[in-house]
Amino acid sequence: MNTSEPKDALEGSVVRRLRRLLGERLLTDPADRWAYGYDNSRQQALPQAVALPDRHDQIVELVRLCAQQGIPLIPRGRGTGTTGAVVPAQGGIVLSLEHMRERLEIDPDNRLAVVAPGITNQELQEAASEHGFFWPPDPTSSAVCTIGGNLAYNSAGPRAVKYGTPRENTLGLQVVTGTGDTLHTGTRTTKGVVGYDLTRLLIGSEGTLGVITEATLKLTPLATAKRTLQATYSSIDAAARAVSALMAQPLTPCALEFMDAQAIAMVRDYSDLGLPADAQALLMIEVDGSEEAIDGDAERIRTVARTRGCLAVELAHTEDEVARLWRARKALSPALRNVAPKKINEDVVVPVSHLPSLIDGLQALSQRYGIPIVNFGHAGNGNIHVNLLLDPEDPRQSAAAEACLSEVFSLVLGLGGTLSGEHGIGRVKQAYVGQELSPVALGLMRAIKRQFDPHGILNPGVGLPEDPSPD
Repeated sequence: MNTSEPKDALEGSVVRRLRRLLGERLLTDPADRWAYGYDNSRQQALPQAVALPDRHDQIVELVRLCAQQGIPLIPRGRGTGTTGAVVPAQGGIVLSLEHMRERLEIDPDNRLAVVAPGITNQELQEAASEHGFFWPPDPTSSAVCTIGGNLAYNSAGPRAVKYGTPRENTLGLQVVTGTGDTLHTGTRTTKGVVGYDLTRLLIGSEGTLGVITEATLKLTPLATAKRTLQATYSSIDAAARAVSALMAQPLTPCALEFMDAQAIAMVRDYSDLGLPADAQALLMIEVDGSEEAIDGDAERIRTVARTRGCLAVELAHTEDEVARLWRARKALSPALRNVAPKKINEDVVVPVSHLPSLIDGLQALSQRYGIPIVNFGHAGNGNIHVNLLLDPEDPRQSAAAEACLSEVFSLVLGLGGTLSGEHGIGRVKQAYVGQELSPVALGLMRAIKRQFDPHGILNPGVGLPEDPSPD
């Protein structure tokens, strides 16, 4: 764990102004502040204060005060991110949006929802389902992660393969910029081309351009039927070829999850999977649609999945069978936490047709550096979670892991991929961003950051690498 020394307290005059603004929703005791100094990475730092506003106007005043005083302000949801993006490494005030929960409005006539950032993903899904709709993004942490966090990271989950990410499912935002100005982006309509698309720009910006205080989200009708399949393969290459075949045909699965041989071996110790003994890779496939067409669609998917090297494709017919088929995938995360609680977890993405090359390359790197690598994830859009299992307290393993990780990223970029699909950049991937983005792109992005946040107070040190130029 990277624990920084506690920063100096805020000046008394600043604390008094914050107390007048927030009352008891301002935390200054170190014991209270430490709880907001970390996320799901191994990084931690002590904020100088924690603000817990419950209204938009409070955030406006807070941002203006921080801009005036030059105090870093770090927007935060529930801290489920893995990249250190909400760790106050430079001190400042953590702005927790967990109490921004005053609005959850479903408009079925226009297929949209207006949502405050502190509402959890699960709460939105439950409210939308009462009207026959859902919001497609469904991260693994949906029970606790907030809509604000989903938007800040562009977090998607398994359904993105068919329904897209938050960028494709958000109509507009209400945002407080780094100057304390209120900005409304987008429309309440599914069409609109007036001006630049600031909505998509803000989504995935990890709190560096503005604080999201409200979102207008596009809802999708719930399918009336769903079928679940599990396919096992004799090799990782065979499974990767099957993914390419499944994504090359007209019927798009609503979930297409992948586990490699190391992942399967790991969960065998924690669950009775009922898998073939020689299974070296596994695909979890879901297809949704109408009651009239769903069985035919499932059989078509089953036929396509039977590529060379396929051992079996099992189709669930009952809810108990669905739960049994998903048991292997659900057992993986607890198994990884038990075996390697300090693992390095990256979520890289490559074009689906290049998945076989990615998996082969990762296996080669695992052997070269002597580090077990467990791969799983959202194979339907090429988003693979690469887990390096190591003991970071071992200097030799740490050094090997650093070199191995650099080669992982080089492999991904060489295949036309990207460094992150949904976890974001935060602090942990910042050093590698220059490998993917050109100096021209970085220069434009830094200029955009200055336009939104001229005082540099919003989440400093996150996302973009530092500008090496003297200006």
